[in-house]
Amino acid sequence: MKRILATAATAATAVATVTALGVMAVPAEAASPVQIYRVYFDSPGSDNRSNKSLNGEWVQLFNTTNTTKQLKGVRLRDRTGYTYTFGWFQLKGRKSVYVHTGRGSNTATHRYWGRKAYVWNNGGDTAFLLYPSGKRADSCSWTSKGSSKYC
Repeated sequence: MKRILATAATAATAVATVTALGVMAVPAEAASPVQIYRVYFDSPGSDNRSNKSLNGEWVQLFNTTNTTKQLKGVRLRDRTGYTYTFGWFQLKGRKSVYVHTGRGSNTATHRYWGRKAYVWNNGGDTAFLLYPSGKRADSCSWTSKGSSKYC
């Protein structure tokens, strides 16, 4: 019994020492290959819900790798739950895609949510990038400062 208590005390001391030194590390999640690079949450001009104004609100995603990534089923979501889901879409290596709030014709670099109302709150919000499984790939939060945020 004394040996068990001594071992437990030694382990507790080692953990306390390691923690006090800041050496104890929690394994970090691997960074997603596709990340939120910038959010333009306050479109230029007055917020009049015109399609031009809605498309002035966008999220830029960037593929940090040299290889093409398939985004089918990947979701972009705000804190409220408004969600854009990618259909079949490939993002080439070291390239960006902009997801605009309004309507438009999808291309290799610009996708359109098709909404008639704003998504991103000017006073502060969070953009979440989610894998098809629902696991968080990336996120970016901001406050009311400025009109865009580099993440």
